[in-house]
Amino acid sequence: MTNRRIQQPVSCRLLVSSHRVVALAMILLMVSAPLSGCFNDSASEPTAGDLSIDISYSEGVAGFFVEMTFHASKSMAVYIPYLLIDPVSMFVQNSTVIDLEKGESESLSILAPPRNDVMLFMIGDMGRENWPVRQQNESWMSWWERGGDSGATSQSITRVTGGNTTYDTVNATTDIGGPVSVYSFLITREMSVGIDEGGVHSTGLLHGRLVYERLFELADPTDTLDPVDGKAGYFDRWAGQGNPAYEDAALYIIGELQSFGLEVIAHRYEFTDIMNVQNPEAYNICAYKWGSLVQDEWMVFGAHFDVAPPANAVLLDPHLVGFRTYGTRAGAYDNSAGTSMVMETARALADFETRRTMVFCLWSGEEGGKRGSDYWTEYYVKEDNPHVTIMNYINLDMAGVNWPGGGGAPHGDPEPQIDPDGYPKDSEVWPLRAYIGPGPNHDKIDQPSMVGLANWIGSDALGLEEQMGTIVGTNYSEDTWKTDAWLDLGRPEILVHEDTTARSDHASFQDNLGTVTIGFAGLVDGYWCYHQVCDTLEEMEEWMDTMGKGYGEENTGVANVVNSLDMITWWAMMTFFHCDEKPIFNALL
Repeated sequence: MTNRRIQQPVSCRLLVSSHRVVALAMILLMVSAPLSGCFNDSASEPTAGDLSIDISYSEGVAGFFVEMTFHASKSMAVYIPYLLIDPVSMFVQNSTVIDLEKGESESLSILAPPRNDVMLFMIGDMGRENWPVRQQNESWMSWWERGGDSGATSQSITRVTGGNTTYDTVNATTDIGGPVSVYSFLITREMSVGIDEGGVHSTGLLHGRLVYERLFELADPTDTLDPVDGKAGYFDRWAGQGNPAYEDAALYIIGELQSFGLEVIAHRYEFTDIMNVQNPEAYNICAYKWGSLVQDEWMVFGAHFDVAPPANAVLLDPHLVGFRTYGTRAGAYDNSAGTSMVMETARALADFETRRTMVFCLWSGEEGGKRGSDYWTEYYVKEDNPHVTIMNYINLDMAGVNWPGGGGAPHGDPEPQIDPDGYPKDSEVWPLRAYIGPGPNHDKIDQPSMVGLANWIGSDALGLEEQMGTIVGTNYSEDTWKTDAWLDLGRPEILVHEDTTARSDHASFQDNLGTVTIGFAGLVDGYWCYHQVCDTLEEMEEWMDTMGKGYGEENTGVANVVNSLDMITWWAMMTFFHCDEKPIFNALL
């Protein structure tokens, strides 16, 4: 921790409403990061004397809950539009409004956005109830720059007092409450490794570099004397009791989840095949942390950790034989990546108090038809625990081959053709997709609350405003609507949409329980090594390498994979924080 007295901020921006100016003096006491702010009682440039403040900090704020102390030079209200921790319950809540008398101070633990470099607070008269807010698909800075508090399309919130929280909460309203002044400052995210190794996304409560290292551990191809699979990683995880490699991986996952302090239950089960024969199908692994307020309402993270089994006795590398078959060993993309994200999310969240029970599940049998998640939802929840309600489900399946890379042609395959707009043509690239359901209708939005939340998180905290596009309904055919709508939107790198079909474990939650789900995935059938023996971490890095490719930012494959894993894991965790406070219910029921 270093202490500095700053007479002139290093970098600041004075944001003053054209309608009203509210004076503010604010002391920001940070656990970690250099900050600077701007405030004044006129629209003129502030002087050094006006800006004299004390700041205690160390490097690196973004991605952490940090202690911020607000000190007012006159009576005022402050709208804080970020996730924060209630100091009594220790629950995370979304946004608050505080009142400060002249000379009064208040400290709050606030999540500095992990992938954005600006935080913004609104200032109004003490006791103010209603405040304007940004649109779901824009950042706070874009909102302000367009004159957000006076725009005809502005949304708004009102403070809600009482309840079981220390701080006021907020709800939507139609009254924007008039103009505001805005206080902003820059935040930083420090690096723990070099840029080429993913350093830009290598710190925080959780971060992409940690997920990458977990993925490497699962998919490490180093030859060893391991009698199970001969590799340092956990290869050959083909579902089925009696497969020693699957059992070996399951024991590893159980040990890791238990080390986080979670209660782990191995759910063994059998399934009945089309010939009405009972077949053993290994087991699911679920880790539980019981809710402090409502234990029987569960929020579930899930990923399958089985991999595609070989269609025959020989696994053939399509790079060598020139054609694709079926089956993999490492399953790095599908789905060691998702497994790693669930495990690191479990590690990060294990120390948080939550209103509802957190469940982190690694499913078996997804490649055989979602058998693991079907069993868990249909039998373990509905039959064995009928008092339990699954509030929302977050699915992590196949991540890390998408924007900001995903357009390469690895290992000497023909280079993709680049269209005049700079995008690889046809199926050579596909965006990261945030897919939501149940959404049986492709011509309208069926779950607007989850679609809105996905946009709200992505556009500001994740810094994806410029990359995002949302499908709100199309007149295209049922067969081509998703691709046609994406092209119509100008090929955004991040696509938020509802999905009329479900090809992963989220289908079990939608079909069996009616749960609203969100999942994240990259390229599927267009990825050369999907369900192939070449589905390795090295292949992912080759595919994601944009150095010298002529599109996107110049980054190594490792840096882009880390970036992708960081983005998706943060998106999942922030979705959980929001839904733990206010679950999203199925609008079709």
